[in-house]
Amino acid sequence: MVMPTAGAGDTEARRPLVARRHKDGEGDGLDDGDASFSGAVFNLSTTIVGAGIMALPATMRVLGLVPGLTLVVLAAVLTDASIELLMRFSNAVGAASYGEAMGDAFGALGRGLLQLCVHHHGVFEGWFGPNRWNGRFAILLFTTLAVFMPLTCFKRVDSLKYTSALSVALAVVFVVITAGIAMIKLTRGQIPMPMLFPDVHGTWASIFKLFTAAPVLVTAFICHYNVHPIHNELKDPAQIKPIVRASLVLCSAVYVTTSFFGFLLFGEETLDD
Repeated sequence: MVMPTAGAGDTEARRPLVARRHKDGEGDGLDDGDASFSGAVFNLSTTIVGAGIMALPATMRVLGLVPGLTLVVLAAVLTDASIELLMRFSNAVGAASYGEAMGDAFGALGRGLLQLCVHHHGVFEGWFGPNRWNGRFAILLFTTLAVFMPLTCFKRVDSLKYTSALSVALAVVFVVITAGIAMIKLTRGQIPMPMLFPDVHGTWASIFKLFTAAPVLVTAFICHYNVHPIHNELKDPAQIKPIVRASLVLCSAVYVTTSFFGFLLFGEETLDD
């Protein structure tokens, strides 16, 4: 009986984005295994913190501070648990990338769904008004050619540690500015008591409104697709667990501070983004 063998197409589809490391130190042409702990934390934190941070204060407006902040922390805990399960599954099946893990679990369809992405624009239109040079197409074209393309030319995720550190630093600066303004207004007595719990009137509309905060909290800590490349570049793969937890603690602190002071600053007038 002749066992079927995988074709060239199947082998290519299962090849990971980052080369596997071998026990004898040989790789597939990449110098793996020297990524720093801090660089990995910054890279993962950049994956987590995104434009959704602007929607967190509005989530507090819907849920109230106590349930809202509790759910932010709970989301971080669940993310840590889900990443640990993901890495255990990946180690069991020998998957070296998120796409390969999804392909092993859900087939080609699950792998193909990972190619979807969403872009947002409108900041420059708000500043300068609608023009051809600051429209959606122009902004996406410039960002792709001038920002994303040069960064994607790097072979290693660890090469982005400085840009990732800058991204995290900008998020911290945003938090510091928001907290500073809120503290000044608080000392002047210009901020009323914030809502601590959701205002539910017993109607279906008010109850349904609570679920509008779910998408923000569910996607707040999404970073699973970037864990494998970071893991593959570590000198000690066992470091991935403390790296994930350090990144989640850092991002949780940014999220909680932004949520608290953002809602404290604007109260019931907090906009969705």
